[in-house]
Amino acid sequence: MVIPQVLTIAGSDSGGGAGIQADLKTFQMRGVFGTSVITAVTAQNTLGVFDIHPIPLASIQAQLRAVAKDFSISAVKIGMLGNTEIIQCVADCLEQYQFSHIVLDPVMIAKGGATLLEQSAVAALKNLILPKACLITPNIPEAERITGTQIKNEADIFNAAQIFHELGTNTVVIKGGHHNNSQSKLCKDWVFTQKGYFTLEAPRFATPHTHGTGCTFSACLTAELAKGKPVEQAVRTAKSYITAAIGHPLNIGHGHGPTNHWAYQNEQD
Repeated sequence: MVIPQVLTIAGSDSGGGAGIQADLKTFQMRGVFGTSVITAVTAQNTLGVFDIHPIPLASIQAQLRAVAKDFSISAVKIGMLGNTEIIQCVADCLEQYQFSHIVLDPVMIAKGGATLLEQSAVAALKNLILPKACLITPNIPEAERITGTQIKNEADIFNAAQIFHELGTNTVVIKGGHHNNSQSKLCKDWVFTQKGYFTLEAPRFATPHTHGTGCTFSACLTAELAKGKPVEQAVRTAKSYITAAIGHPLNIGHGHGPTNHWAYQNEQD
């Protein structure tokens, strides 16, 4: 049996809760082999982001070349890109290597509030990366920035999804963790495909330990697509995975702690 091989293109998190580290942990737990291309090295922990060092473009190109030439990549997850130059570099490589099942998690703001995507780079992300993605997983603030619209209600969410489809992506998952000022009892996500839409709901947990939730959700989704799961099944598994990860906190660190990447598997055992 050939183990599905996946790639994450993202920033490194020295605190281990988000970015490349969260992606590789998730890939491992979901039974796929993870490879990585690091776009930035960050100095961060559960209290914040203290330094960001973008990786030189030649090194990003070399990492992508090395992975593409030796591995059979079934799906790709794209996270933190940081600036316009890196976005252009990654877009050119995606064009060259023609990976399938590209999942875009448009990382813009860290859990503690640090900016992870320059404002000037939003247009490049929208024009160069988004059309290559089969699926995008923005939270509400990210969806607002990319579409240039305000999202105050469900009608606004439908409007944003339509804009995403017009920009070229087939499936849009708008995550509702920020909906109703994050005060609702349930976290509701909206999933829009070419055939229609459905929603997913899970309890909202009163915990500060939510660092890396977006990375983990999209990484799980990528792993499921790499295993050949249909989009709807992949999204449902990712929702269950991140719900378990948040619902069984590790209580690590003094701020926004990491999620529990073991929790979903422990529930299944």
